[in-house]
Amino acid sequence: MTAELPLLPGKVTAFRSPDAPTMDDLSRCVHCGLCLMNCPTFVATGLEPESPRGRIYLLRAVAEGRIDLTEAALPHLERCLQCRNCEAVCPSGVPFGRLMEGARAEILARGLEPARRRVLRSAVLRGLLPYRKRLQAVAGLLRLYQRVGLQRLVHTRALGERLPARLRELEELAPPISARSFANRPEPWAATGERAGQVALFSGCIMPFTHADTHRATVRVLQRSGCDVLAPPAQTCCGALMLHAGDQEGARAQARRNIDTFLALDIDAIVVNAAGCGSALKEYDHLLARDPDYHDKAKRFAGMVKDASEFVVQQRHSMPLGTVRARVTYQDSCHLAHAQRITEPPRQLIQAIPGVELVEMAHPDRCCGSAGIYNITQPQLSGQILAGKMDEVAEVAPDIVVTANPGCMIQLEAGVRSQGGTARVMHVMDLLDLAYRSSTAATPDASGQLPG
Repeated sequence: MTAELPLLPGKVTAFRSPDAPTMDDLSRCVHCGLCLMNCPTFVATGLEPESPRGRIYLLRAVAEGRIDLTEAALPHLERCLQCRNCEAVCPSGVPFGRLMEGARAEILARGLEPARRRVLRSAVLRGLLPYRKRLQAVAGLLRLYQRVGLQRLVHTRALGERLPARLRELEELAPPISARSFANRPEPWAATGERAGQVALFSGCIMPFTHADTHRATVRVLQRSGCDVLAPPAQTCCGALMLHAGDQEGARAQARRNIDTFLALDIDAIVVNAAGCGSALKEYDHLLARDPDYHDKAKRFAGMVKDASEFVVQQRHSMPLGTVRARVTYQDSCHLAHAQRITEPPRQLIQAIPGVELVEMAHPDRCCGSAGIYNITQPQLSGQILAGKMDEVAEVAPDIVVTANPGCMIQLEAGVRSQGGTARVMHVMDLLDLAYRSSTAATPDASGQLPG
């Protein structure tokens, strides 16, 4: 059934999905080209169809029935990172992230989903991420693989060269599993010093197993900012990866569960330390715009969501920051800088740390190539984008690369390894927590180590 969409005069809308792009959104593009040099895939390829302007042209042609979603058009839509850098520079306010989510929904509705993404969506996005116990079991197996010597064996030349190239690439991207997972709990961690309120931490699906220490660092920073911190066990995946894959109904199911969980709490804010999750959570009101039972609740929920750096920079710190002697560069996470338009708070927190020298790379707000599962579904282009990013990192020679999203951390760590570098990759909250801890201990060096 064709969706009821606003039509251009004399034109026919050929979209089938109710979540497909609207003509109102598509017609905002005036083809000025300001987006081109801010689009990582256009910069990497130099091809117009790999730019936001080119992709909008393709979508307009599909909507107007001039072309179909054939093999000629589909790959260009699939290769979009959905980093939304174009949105930040667009003078016409084209909601490109929304357009691409709608385009992926249309691809799904037509049964044109590439086989690789279909497997990932069914097995991982729908079958794994919403289920804590399943995630815990998989994380346990990966932890065992990484800690009993199997991973070292795979990395030996004799065995490694026998593995298929694609399997080796995926293995290289696998993040270290935390020795101790982050456990959600209904009882709050109490504020340190003068109490300023109570917040809830959105812990997400993957981070409790891959970046548990970052969650613990975030809790400590929030405590030191005067907050009691809850991490409700009933919370679930934010749905961002489902949205990027076009599975909007799957994302809506996760959104409803999160809304019910967090709105039942007596809290002042919902704090998120993953830029991609934060962007999705802040846009729940758009996701549930056609749901009369949840739209108003989604709007209230979205208004409570704060990125960790955004929230902390507004609070009064109750403890002094200690010295961290390090040269630091900051990589803007795309969905923090371009979707949430938050660029200064992370830098303010970094610059507030005594001993830190903040050095900016040439294009800190250009995508690193992670983009959710993009480095899995589009490994060649992702690697090309990452290589360009790592060249820029090398130019400023940092001790620490700081970012604000777990996917970016994993991608940048892979980039550092590939170039034989020594820089550490840290989350903003990890660095801030290190500075807090060093205020009562000896000064750590760039490795982040404290004596004893």
